[in-house]
Parts: sequence; C-alpha cells; structure tokens
Amino acid sequence: MTTKRPLPLHGVRVLDLTRVLAGPFCTGLLADLGADVLKVEPAGGDDYRNVGPFVNGESVLFQVVNRNKEGIALDLKTEADLKQLYRLVETSEVFVENFRPGVTARLGVDYATLSRINPKLVYVSISGFGQEGPYAERPAYDLIMQALTGLMSATGDPAGAPTMMGEAIGDLSAGLFGALGTVSALYEAARSGQGQHLDIAMLDSLFTLMPMSLSRYLASGEAPRRVGNRHSMSAPFGVFEAGDGSFVIAVLNEKLFRTFCSVIGQPQLADDPRYGSDSLRAANEASLREAIETWSRARSVAACLDALQAAGVPSAPVWSIKDLLESPIAAERGLVDRVEHPVIGPLALAHQPIRFSAHDRRSPTLAPPLAGTAGDRR
Repeated sequence: MTTKRPLPLHGVRVLDLTRVLAGPFCTGLLADLGADVLKVEPAGGDDYRNVGPFVNGESVLFQVVNRNKEGIALDLKTEADLKQLYRLVETSEVFVENFRPGVTARLGVDYATLSRINPKLVYVSISGFGQEGPYAERPAYDLIMQALTGLMSATGDPAGAPTMMGEAIGDLSAGLFGALGTVSALYEAARSGQGQHLDIAMLDSLFTLMPMSLSRYLASGEAPRRVGNRHSMSAPFGVFEAGDGSFVIAVLNEKLFRTFCSVIGQPQLADDPRYGSDSLRAANEASLREAIETWSRARSVAACLDALQAAGVPSAPVWSIKDLLESPIAAERGLVDRVEHPVIGPLALAHQPIRFSAHDRRSPTLAPPLAGTAGDRR
C-alpha cells in the first residue's frame, strides 16, 4: 500500500485579510490544498457572517466559503495588534487582501511595508478594477462585473432583459485566478528567494473566462446577442422541452447529428441543406427546434433520455443542486463531506475538485468562530 504524501501546500502559512467572497474563496482553495490559513478579522468580523442564508443565527454561506481556516481578531488601527500582525508576517509565505486600493497603505500593511519585513512574501491583492487606473477606487461587486464585461448582455432570453448568472461568477473567477497566481508565485519564490505583489482584478478575471464572446466579437465586429437557453454557435445544443419537463442535448459534429436524427425518427433532417453544417444548424435553430420538440413533447424526459443515451447522444435532465447532491454521482465523486456545526447542525462542505495521485483530499473543517487575539501568535 502506497503511503500518501502531505498535501501540496502543507507547511505554507497564509495570512488571510479578506472578506466577503472573492478573497475568502481564494484562500479557501489554498486551505483545501493543505495551506495553514489564518483568517484575520476585525472585531466585528467578516461581513459574510451577517449575510444569509442563516440557520439558528449562523451564516451557512460564511461556513461554506471559509472552511479549513483558523481565525484571529485584530484591530490594525492599534499599535499592539499591528505589531502582532507584523510578527505573523515574519513566518508567513503568503498574504492575501481585498481592501479597496489605498486602504492597506493607510493601515500600514501594504506590500512595500510587509516586503521589508519578509522579502520572500507573496502578497496578493484582489480588487474590482486593479490597483491602479481611473476605476481603481470604485466599489466593485459581482453584479457590476457581469454588467461591464458583456456577460450580462449576452445572457438571457433574446426578447427579455439582460440576465445575471445564478452564481457570483465575477467574485469566484477572481478567487480562482488569485489561487493560481499564488501557487505560481510560490514556485518562483522558491527558486529566486524573492516574493512579489500580485494584482488580481475581478474585471480581468471574468473577462478571461469569456472566450466564446470574445471570438464572436473578433469574427464579426458585433457584440454577441442573447440567444436564450441554447449554444450561441452550435445546434442542437441547448435546453429542450419534453412532455413533463426540460432536458439538454449537446450535438457538436456531423456524425452525431446524423445519429440524433435517426433517434428522433427524422433521418431526413441529416440531409436537409438547412442543417448541412453546425453553423447552418445554428442559423436555422428555430425550425430545427420545432422538429426536435415535435418528438420530445410527446414523451417524458426519462423516455427522451433513454433513447438518446442508448444511441450515445450527450444529454441530461435539468437538475437542481438538490437533485445533484441526492444523486449517486455526488457520493461516487465525493463532492461533499459531512461535518457537524455546534449551532447550525449537519453541514455538507465541498471539496476542491483536483484529485492528486500522491495526496489524499483534505477533509473539510468548520470555519473559525470570531474570537479575540488569544494571546500572541507567531
């Protein structure tokens, strides 16, 4: 039996001065990978402690985002607590903050100050618009980023209003790139002996996750339009209606389209010149959809999926997160671990998705309670 090694970031200390979502999501990912993350909060705590949903007065969202961390409360406007933070910096490899640009300098915890204490420190700043420029000091929320990047304008029903996504993808993308940048900078610091300052902007991060919108703009010079619950450039690729609900189909090549046409009892569609290529099918999606839903509306979702999946056509029911977590695949993939919170009760906390052959995944632990300094920590 092979003995698994400690997690990749085992022994790496991260000082987490972040709050709300983008920063805590970044440091949560680092904690999942084995880092020793110390969440530093003011006496009033992270704002997310007061954001629902709540169970018995405790924020479930705070628990989900801040798993696997320890905690300490410091008032950086006092000399004693600021000095304690400096002592923590001496023995830390990473410092992550998501204050509005300029705040860290006023508090005395900016990169210039902390890098003199620890030249090897990887200092990560996560903000809406970056550390410099005309937008740098503007307040930033996920909603703002979805609006500014063009993501919202390309999402929703073509006859309706621009639609925001159901998750805070702007915050999460910044956290994800923050974690990627951190591990990259740690690798470089191990070679050079020098740390550096990482400037992670939510705007940049979300834009980077929009290659299809960018390619559509570059190809046509026109802004992508909303197309509803279907792929913007392929068909049939989207949500379709059965007699008792919705399901999705993903057909992306000619061989599969021919197979699909046979499954729905309309093999002649494969030779119809309107559907002779993926781009033509997308241009004529309305008539193709009508033909497909003539077949699917006469059947249940289960019957449609049985026929499609038997023929190897990628398809699935439209599940809720409840459906997913109660399905066999959630257990097979180990999507969550169950932990017991003293106030909330049982919690299902997510794992990070990367599986390493040499490491067991970290079992999630509860977010830290809001506590005092509890003495001097180094």
